[in-house]
Amino acid sequence: MRAVVIRGFGGPEALEIADVPVPSAGQGQARIRVEAAAVNPVDLATRSGALTEAGLLPARDLIGIGWDVAGTVEETGPGVAGLAVGDRVVGLSDRLDVPLGTHADQVVLDADAVTRAPSGVGAVEAATLPLNGLTAVQALDRLGLRPGETLLVTGAAGAVGGYAVQLAVARGLRVVAVAGAADEALVRELGAELFVPRTARLGEAVRALVPGGVHGALDAAVTGAAALDAVRNGGSFAAVVAGGEPLPLRGTRVFTHWISADGARLADLVTLVEQGELTLRVAGTLPLEEVAEAHRRLAKGGLRGRLVLVP
Repeated sequence: MRAVVIRGFGGPEALEIADVPVPSAGQGQARIRVEAAAVNPVDLATRSGALTEAGLLPARDLIGIGWDVAGTVEETGPGVAGLAVGDRVVGLSDRLDVPLGTHADQVVLDADAVTRAPSGVGAVEAATLPLNGLTAVQALDRLGLRPGETLLVTGAAGAVGGYAVQLAVARGLRVVAVAGAADEALVRELGAELFVPRTARLGEAVRALVPGGVHGALDAAVTGAAALDAVRNGGSFAAVVAGGEPLPLRGTRVFTHWISADGARLADLVTLVEQGELTLRVAGTLPLEEVAEAHRRLAKGGLRGRLVLVP
């Protein structure tokens, strides 16, 4: 089968379509035929060597690429319950140090990282949900805000930020969205009550709308101290990108959220998709062979939604 791998770090040219053996599902695992797999910033950081420089990924001869997957179960290993051959599923590979990722014809995942795919939704759209949706919902869980409180979401028009806006609104939070001026209509459609252009001085602009500052912030755009200045004393701040954590000034609780594969939590997100409370956004599709072009397009920025590879 084909799989996207790297044998050395570098630009998009470092990506290789390798011919590798079909993996087998082991204890507690499922093998999935990949129908679609999203391309995320973590894939670019893996390929470039940035994660290795940060001490997150040991150097090895062969590294697989890809976290998100939507597809069909082809094999289950011993001890797997709730999944059967032929099931349409979505799942997440959250380990960095692996020889094969989801950018492949088939992938093996732990069964508890997989859940049924949303009904009435194609594989391309479904593949955009696991990594970005789980990042948003898990960060919101840790922020622990109560209904009626205010949340600042930076990068609100992006993949993680867009999910965060909708999930926060579903929890009864008032959302202040930060995005480009051209994206104001989009983030308001997602449910944001208040809007601040990303060119503004965040602390001043947000506090003019929310006297005293917001109760919490989810910083998907890596604005760091600028977004922290908009948070009231003793509030909470979630960074979702490595290196984006500012100092915990004024008694704020600051943390970086690291994603964890969770099939049960992913199932909750699938239900929200089916209920129309969570919007899946696809920026474009490319065949697996054009993975290098997908990396170039993502690196340029400006996408709304995720690029998705189709084997």
